[in-house]
Amino acid sequence: MSDDEHSDTAEPAHTRLAHEIRRLRKKAGLSQPQLASKIGYTRQYVSLAERVDHNLPSADLIKAIDNALNAGGTLVKLREKSVIEQQELRTQSTARRTPGQPTAFKASTHDTAMCDATGFHTAGPLNNLGLNTSPQRRGEWTEPDRVERTSSAPIDGENFCGAETCSPSATTIASTMPAVQPSNVEELLMSAAEESSRFLTWAEATNVGELTVEQMHTEVRRIAHSYLKVPTLPLFARTKALRDRAFVLLSGHQDPRHTRELYAAAGWALTLLSWISVDLGRADAAEDHSRAAWMCAERADHNLLRAWVRATQHTASFWQADYSTAAHYAADGLNYTGTGTAELFLSSALALDLARGGDAEAAEDALRRAQRVAETSDRAVEELAGPLACSVDRAGSLWSDTELALGRAEGALALADRAVAQFEATSDERRNRGSERMARLQQVKAHLVLGDLRAAEQALRPVLDTPVDSRVRPLVHRVAEVDTLVVQAGWSADPAGRSIRGAVADFRRDTVSRELTA
Repeated sequence: MSDDEHSDTAEPAHTRLAHEIRRLRKKAGLSQPQLASKIGYTRQYVSLAERVDHNLPSADLIKAIDNALNAGGTLVKLREKSVIEQQELRTQSTARRTPGQPTAFKASTHDTAMCDATGFHTAGPLNNLGLNTSPQRRGEWTEPDRVERTSSAPIDGENFCGAETCSPSATTIASTMPAVQPSNVEELLMSAAEESSRFLTWAEATNVGELTVEQMHTEVRRIAHSYLKVPTLPLFARTKALRDRAFVLLSGHQDPRHTRELYAAAGWALTLLSWISVDLGRADAAEDHSRAAWMCAERADHNLLRAWVRATQHTASFWQADYSTAAHYAADGLNYTGTGTAELFLSSALALDLARGGDAEAAEDALRRAQRVAETSDRAVEELAGPLACSVDRAGSLWSDTELALGRAEGALALADRAVAQFEATSDERRNRGSERMARLQQVKAHLVLGDLRAAEQALRPVLDTPVDSRVRPLVHRVAEVDTLVVQAGWSADPAGRSIRGAVADFRRDTVSRELTA
């Protein structure tokens, strides 16, 4: 054993365990956060494990640290000896009681110590009374430390310990607690006061301030504004990082209003991840993101977020040709008030879903409703940009698609022409390039249906200039529909038809999805 190791066997095993963890961690050149990352815990777990004045770490935590530091079972054995020493202390405490006193509540034998909410075990003579006199025990207000919870980890209102290790109920304590001797009264009173004081400290503490929340939402707005204006893959990574940061902060403790704001930020990030996942051709992944986003919207009690989550779920279903489910999501999203231009998008999307699903009458009604909404639609105070905002020109592209699905090519062309003109008149700062390309493709398809091959070829050119990193799956799908229409119309042999088909083939060869899998 080296000079810096703790060889004093007179020290309690728990003390030697804490010192040994610290020594081995430093020997390995790891900081507490680095070790925590290696074992899947947060820094606070490692910090508490190295403290001699805290409860005994759980067996799982010590095993993980032992493996990470290549301790060869030394830490596990020290913990086992600590458990034995604590059991002996409890036995001695029981033996010292006045004869005839009722037997106090006996803790569960799980690891021969009682487990608290943080994964640490309690110790001390008064534990047999079921009293909370340790720094951290079950029932104390400690923030949840694990960033990623397992299925057995407590969340929300679940019990913080299993039935086998849970502290006794109030009834059990009342029936088994020994009579308190006068010498213990002051100690018990002060213990209760200390617990109340700790609760106040916990309730006022926070890992999030106003500026942190503001920064989170600022980043959400920046990402939404950058949508389809910057390369898709880096934007996805940036959005994921924002989501992960929100998750980490939510695992800590903050004022309830900040918690709601963090859920909202996480929800927006998840909604954007869902939308980008559709763009990258993974509607199945988009569904997972959007389900989590919906939970965040519910926790935040945020109608605008609810509406855009439903819009995103509609989009994921639509691009899987599940028009019935898409319509269900769009219709449900319309149930929420104060949703700004989300109402315009959802009502327009619903009309298209119904038309694509073959319900012409319902589609007509929905289309008229959408056009009425457009007359009064205003942006919500918290409205974002990009995919999470809907201008009249974007809605016009959806209306054009609806008209075409209803077999009215002339009406579709008129709406598409108007939408494209509105896009062109919009400043570059506010221009939604993705929706503009879709509107131009509506022009192309309408021209083809009306038999004007040359006009279709001309309308297609701006779309073919789309940068590769913006050639997302929905856009590629729409371009492929142009090729199908050329073939169905019998124009494959026409020079203009051959030109369109060749250009479409080149366009589909280089896309962001192919870049992702390259």
